[in-house]
Amino acid sequence: MNKKLAAALSGGAVLVLALAGCSDDEGDKVGDWAKTFCDQAKPQIQKRADAHQIIISTAADSKPAEIQAADSKAFQDIANADRALAKAVEAAGAPPVENGEKVQKDAIKELNDTAVAYEGLKKQVDALDPTNQQKFADGLQGVADGLTKIEKMDQNALSKLEDGELGQAMAKQPGCQKPTASVPPKTSASPNAGATSDATSDSDSDSDSDSGSTNPTKKASAKPTKKSTVGKSE
Repeated sequence: MNKKLAAALSGGAVLVLALAGCSDDEGDKVGDWAKTFCDQAKPQIQKRADAHQIIISTAADSKPAEIQAADSKAFQDIANADRALAKAVEAAGAPPVENGEKVQKDAIKELNDTAVAYEGLKKQVDALDPTNQQKFADGLQGVADGLTKIEKMDQNALSKLEDGELGQAMAKQPGCQKPTASVPPKTSASPNAGATSDATSDSDSDSDSDSGSTNPTKKASAKPTKKSTVGKSE
């Protein structure tokens, strides 16, 4: 069941670059800005990738308490990363593009707002009762529903930075490339460890299913809507 949370996070909780045409005007200045930002953003993008992997690695056969702990840590890690990304945008200064100051201000605000939203999900997960399988699954559904909303916030957080020549310049920077999670996948234990047969089958099947299921033990899924170049902004 936790794979739905992973799917929702992957859809939005990763920095994405929607690349458009590139102008040569101010090319050097734009490239310098992109390098400044991406160099600072790299560890935060990695932190988000690791958080996603933590969720995925506990998705299939973990006990509810393990899922709860993994999701709680992941949400807090992503919140921390978003705040650090907001500081990176602030430290880089206004990008040398049209309406650069507004682009910077909006990105900072939206990243901080997204961080608050992830912390809200952490509190929601922390409040679940892992001793009751059905109630836990139902509660996790609410968390997944919240993720679909946060995904939209994530997609908007750096959307202006991801456009045109600025996005093109960021895409060339190693710090803004999609990272590989440094957290090793969890070794699978018993197929039924800590879960009922229904919850386990939901966990396995939900990774490829669409959102909108009426089954209360299945989690809402938010599929990626943009091509990822970095690994959304987170």
